Amino acid sequence: MRSLDTAREACERHHPGLVKALAEIPLAEREAPGSPVVELFREHDGPSLLVPAAYGGRDADALEAVRVARAIGSCSPSLAVASTMHHFTAAMLFALAATAGRLTPRQVDLLGRIAPERLLLASGWAEGRTEQNILNPSVVATPAEDGGYLVNGSKKPCSLSGSMDLLTASVSLPEDDGSASLALLLIPSDSAGLTVSPFWSSRILAAAQSDEVRLTDVHVPAGHVIRTTPDDPGRLDDLQTAGFIWFELLVTAGYIGAAGALAEQVMERGRGSVADRSRLGVALESAVALVEGTARAVRDGENGDAAVASVLVARFAAQQALTTVADLATELLGGMAFITSDDVAYLATAVRPLAFHPPSRGSTAEALADYFAGRPLILS
Repeated sequence: MRSLDTAREACERHHPGLVKALAEIPLAEREAPGSPVVELFREHDGPSLLVPAAYGGRDADALEAVRVARAIGSCSPSLAVASTMHHFTAAMLFALAATAGRLTPRQVDLLGRIAPERLLLASGWAEGRTEQNILNPSVVATPAEDGGYLVNGSKKPCSLSGSMDLLTASVSLPEDDGSASLALLLIPSDSAGLTVSPFWSSRILAAAQSDEVRLTDVHVPAGHVIRTTPDDPGRLDDLQTAGFIWFELLVTAGYIGAAGALAEQVMERGRGSVADRSRLGVALESAVALVEGTARAVRDGENGDAAVASVLVARFAAQQALTTVADLATELLGGMAFITSDDVAYLATAVRPLAFHPPSRGSTAEALADYFAGRPLILS
């Protein structure tokens, strides 16, 4: 399909050979526990996509990034989800680095290692709980005697739990004036007290390594803490907004890629009538256009409430369109395709978890309705 060809070309520009390497593995093996897709992503310079050029990265813009995510999703929905968590985390980390103004030499050194050493970042933010903000703190930190912190908590599911080099965790820390500020903790995966336990039982997206990460009195030195401005519980500040936008754009694009793989089979096999194939293409390309249009706007400077509203509209509209694509493509491919291979059923099912990522349509309904009516966008 034309839009998938465009996505694959973008992926080839940034990660030469990745799509081919993924395609050489049967889909069932790509998506199974123990799949090599995450390591293939690392080997093909996947971790560097959103790392700024000053830190040795690819410095991709939003449009290029969603196209890469779509290409990856068409090959491996699991890897699309896992890589989204790395990229979202990297985008947040470097946004914090650019604005915090308090980077230590240790932090600068650590950031500078991500692209050259192809380090993978897992997210200890609150993503995974549909009804809440993905950026809410999910762990608790208490001051340690040496100026660092002892961290306790659990993140489940936590994608990349088996391959991560660093876990980043958001936490609310007290300021001297009694207010609280959001901070980002950088926790090496080999830290004492950090353990991984089985959690993900479904075969769908099993290769994303989304198990439970537990933190039990994990010591985080002061040099691994990046602090931001005081936290505003009612509104997303600029840094949180940037991370939120990246997450929603990339995760949506990945699922569009999975649906695109189904639609592409229909087009290649000439299944159904011309009207059927046209309807299928329109449904898929509407999702592509929404996400790419939003990515262009973000690339060109749209921010704040306007950007958050745009990305939520794109995500929820795409979510609805992908249901149509999956159902219609499965029907057009026919019973024999469904019976003789598990691939069709897998891809059709793998599109559905987009609805499970936060925030849910219900939890944002009032905020979006207020925004459409001309009031501020307030996400709790």
